[in-house]
Amino acid sequence: MTDRVTRASGAGSPTSRLALLRVRVTDRAVVLGYRLGWGVVRALPAGAAYRMFDLIADRAVARAGKGVQRLRANYALVRSDLDDTALDALVREGMRSYLRYYCDSFRLPDLAPHVLRRSVRLVGAEPCREVLEAGGSVVAFLGHLGNWDLAGAWSTTQLAPVTTVAERLKPAEVFDEFLDFRTSLGMNILPLDGGAETFAGLRRAATQGQFICLLADRDLSGGGVPVQLCGHLAKMAKGPAALALVTGAPLYAVSIHYEPNPAVPGSGQGVVCDFSARIEVPGSGTTAQKVAVMTQACADHLGAAIRERTSDWHMLQRVFIPTGAPPAADPPAGA
Repeated sequence: MTDRVTRASGAGSPTSRLALLRVRVTDRAVVLGYRLGWGVVRALPAGAAYRMFDLIADRAVARAGKGVQRLRANYALVRSDLDDTALDALVREGMRSYLRYYCDSFRLPDLAPHVLRRSVRLVGAEPCREVLEAGGSVVAFLGHLGNWDLAGAWSTTQLAPVTTVAERLKPAEVFDEFLDFRTSLGMNILPLDGGAETFAGLRRAATQGQFICLLADRDLSGGGVPVQLCGHLAKMAKGPAALALVTGAPLYAVSIHYEPNPAVPGSGQGVVCDFSARIEVPGSGTTAQKVAVMTQACADHLGAAIRERTSDWHMLQRVFIPTGAPPAADPPAGA
């Protein structure tokens, strides 16, 4: 009986079984690729590893797949002053920066503590440091800029324990690998798709002197806040501002970019974390209005960094809302 139902639904047809097999083969290939990254890339001499990733980046640009095309479209909106030749050069530089992030991350577990300490430089972080040293918590609004994993590992040892949220990757084994990796760096990781449970976990972290770092320049929930980013309409996550409002923890926008640093073997690149002034809570308005104003202030800080150091913005997904297409309405409360 069960077999007849299965055949009738098509779930057991040769076509569906072949499709399922393809998914499984693809998933295993992805998992194998990440494991090779953590194994083989860590075993290579640093210089050879970074040269290999530059080559991978250049080949990806030459193939001009969907990710590269999206990166180019995003850069074209941010840097409308560039002609095609200059934009092509910027995309190549951006893909190299993006692949550098992965090479950095694969090799990060083996980075000597004294090298890690010298790999990150802070700008404007004293107010944040004062709160953390006094036992308070801070919420940081981050973008996909530079190397946030390196900054997080440094912060865990030099500032305060870091709590963050991670997008659940597919296949699940890859998410588990990244979870184990970031946990090994000392970070507390909450899954993005945890809904109310994830926000409750963030609220708990805000009572424990945690440095709560949230990537928020791309809305993944469907309930984000419309903002102006580099002169164009986009939607960003409202979580950082909402968390700061609910808990009273100060909110800062933090942009991250690479800079030459001879202390870092192989790439010769460290990162700079540039903190905004504290994002003030508006004195009036509804909670939603306050969240919108605070999120726009964060977008302004990140937007300035994206314009100045566009190649370090690793945005290979759609982030801008096409002209003439209104942003989707926020879902109803509790959705």
